[in-house]
Amino acid sequence: MTAKTSGESPRAFNFGALADLLIVMTVLVIVKQSVLPYSFLYAGPASTFSAMVVGTILLRRRGLGWKDLGLRWPESWLKTAGLTLLTMFLFIVAVKCMELVAGYFFESVGASGRFDHVEGNLPAYIGIMFLTWTHASFFEELLFRAFVISRASHFLGGGLKADLIAVVFSSIFFGYRHYYYQGMYGALITGAAGFAFGMCYLWFARKNIMPLIFAHGIFNSISQTSRFFGWED
Repeated sequence: MTAKTSGESPRAFNFGALADLLIVMTVLVIVKQSVLPYSFLYAGPASTFSAMVVGTILLRRRGLGWKDLGLRWPESWLKTAGLTLLTMFLFIVAVKCMELVAGYFFESVGASGRFDHVEGNLPAYIGIMFLTWTHASFFEELLFRAFVISRASHFLGGGLKADLIAVVFSSIFFGYRHYYYQGMYGALITGAAGFAFGMCYLWFARKNIMPLIFAHGIFNSISQTSRFFGWED
């Protein structure tokens, strides 16, 4: 996030922004690893919810809010719908390109049974759809795109170079977050998806991140609905 949008003066290596970044990342990692022995399904949601609380507090300490990072009510729903479709297209392109590379080196393990209980189970499907539109779309976009990219870029002094480094860093961390149940193949695919979303964030979503949230939620909804009906392994 540049100084113009954040209200902070630009300078190289802003260690306040780095501290914010490291604190939120630490919460994401520690909470997930702490919950994993007890729940394979809810470790991720528990960590993102915790990180959202901590991230909100850290932003307020800086005189900022999620609105400054792109969480705004759309001025035009038609434009938002168009940008959502554009985001989905770029997501598909990034994922398909990475599949060509990842498939040469690693085998897909799918979701490692994490969502097997959803098939034919209506209460489980309703529950997973709730998580899809909270943890998987809303929280993940605000954290891995808005917060991580903005704080990482500000730490590096802002500007295009800092932005691109921040997107790559965010994509790697996003891929790592999915390694525990998708393996290396899934981590690479998810990292590529994160890169597409990250570039969209730099392009237009700093003004309105809703297209990224909608695109993320739609893709996950399609996947979970297919799993519910038994159309997906």
